[in-house]
Amino acid sequence: MKVRFRNQVIITLVLVGICLSGYSQNNETGMASFYSDKFEGKKTASGEIYKSSKMTAAHRTLPFGTRVKVTNLSNNKSVIVIVNDRGPFVKERIIDLSKAAAVKLDIIDQGVAKVKVESISKTPK
Repeated sequence: MKVRFRNQVIITLVLVGICLSGYSQNNETGMASFYSDKFEGKKTASGEIYKSSKMTAAHRTLPFGTRVKVTNLSNNKSVIVIVNDRGPFVKERIIDLSKAAAVKLDIIDQGVAKVKVESISKTPK
């Protein structure tokens, strides 16, 4: 009886941990930046070619093809981008945006902005 109860507790804790880790990845708040022009035409981690005119982004852990809503918290402007690369490689940042996305969020002049990132869905292949 004690073993069965212990196993149920362990399973419950594992499930709670999975749920919490998924939640933290679906909604994040932190700093965003955008790709430098030098990356135009270069291959991303997903194999796609980076185009500054596309609505794309780099994220450390979200699967390629995930659609995310990014909101600039200083002006409430939002865009939807598709994750097709890995990064950012600067510790304080949570997402790197294409130049087109950065323009729509109005972060070009300051270079970085505090944003909210919300996973919407994974795009079908």
